[in-house]
Amino acid sequence: MPAYVWQAQIDHFARHYRVIAFDPRGQGRSSIPANGYTPERRALDIKELLDQLGDQPVVLAGWSLGVLEALAYVRQHGDAQVAALVLVDNSIGEEPPPVFDPTFLPRLRRDQKATMRRFVRGMHRTVQSEQYLNRLTRSALRVPLEASLALLNYNHPRQYWKETVYATRKPLLYVVSNRFRGQALNLEKNRPGSRIAVFENAGHALFVDEPKRFNQVLGDFLTREVWPR
Repeated sequence: MPAYVWQAQIDHFARHYRVIAFDPRGQGRSSIPANGYTPERRALDIKELLDQLGDQPVVLAGWSLGVLEALAYVRQHGDAQVAALVLVDNSIGEEPPPVFDPTFLPRLRRDQKATMRRFVRGMHRTVQSEQYLNRLTRSALRVPLEASLALLNYNHPRQYWKETVYATRKPLLYVVSNRFRGQALNLEKNRPGSRIAVFENAGHALFVDEPKRFNQVLGDFLTREVWPR
């Protein structure tokens, strides 16, 4: 997905914070290199971006695949520059393990265009305009098929991500749809101080479905846990 999928958050938080929304390699308006579609390289991309900011602490927010890449960044490069982590709607290796659709990758290989069109529409529980959905689908289809398959094959064991979450002591907000409710509740129980929010009626793109609630949850986290006013 392109960075502009966060537009409601960019507009809201840019009033009070410096907001940087980037397109990872191969996505949005970024270049499409032939390789580098691994958690290690994409985590290094994050480091290279943050290096441009000097020593400024950042709240690192990742959605979906970005959850794993934010954790890969912390695992590989440490959390010295991270003021807090915001992880949105992906597994973090907690129990229970998520259930995945076994037909998705075969359908993606067989018909990338139709599969991505279906996926984009399935991300939302609220009505979105055809213009928005079509634009998002076109952007998603910029990613070459082989790159998409590589991105969806981060084959670290679940324990790798869980260990990373529990190793950092930085403030953490975990925002999920109902699919990851169990993981969120276990995180809250097993890692004291973690903040969670479950969006019961939202799809995978929960911050698009319920932008006001998401902005409120994130805003409260920032002002209470990260940069108290």
